[in-house]
Amino acid sequence: MEGSRAGYTDVVEADIERILISRESIAGRIRELGAEIRRDLDDLSRDGEIVLVPVLTGSIIFVADLMRQLPNKVRISVVAASSYPGRATQSKGVTLSSVLPHDLAGKHVLIVDDILDSGSTIRAIRKEIEGRNPKSVRACVLVRKKVESAMATPCEYVGFDIPDVFVVGYGLDYDNYYRNLPEIGVLKREAM
Repeated sequence: MEGSRAGYTDVVEADIERILISRESIAGRIRELGAEIRRDLDDLSRDGEIVLVPVLTGSIIFVADLMRQLPNKVRISVVAASSYPGRATQSKGVTLSSVLPHDLAGKHVLIVDDILDSGSTIRAIRKEIEGRNPKSVRACVLVRKKVESAMATPCEYVGFDIPDVFVVGYGLDYDNYYRNLPEIGVLKREAM
């Protein structure tokens, strides 16, 4: 890796093979996503609000930055989902471990997740939300892997399409570590 980054420890730096997406690129793309969402949901000023449904825990950093780009009334209703338990590097199927709000009828809902790879999390949450009669349901992910299952999953807003590599940082984790990295990097195999 090039030089030392402020806020990193030598141990964490040693675990990153390479930076895939810089913090500047992430910030710029989030501004663009916010503009796209505002444009697509321009009738929100008449309807009042958008309900963000961030998928915990990976999306917390992303949703915090994204929601500041939305000038509308924003309500947050988090959902906890797991598809990578512990040290897993392949999806083990989605498990929703919290209940979605029931008062979504007539509301614009935006699912926000950190990564789209198998597509099972977005599909499961979207199905649950659609059963509550929202005005609209859209999904927004920070990164989408260029794999068939991800590319076939409906997702209206995608920050970055990435190769099929295991990434960490900016909320993405391995065994609940590395979420605090301000960039998205490829984790070395020996760190797994």
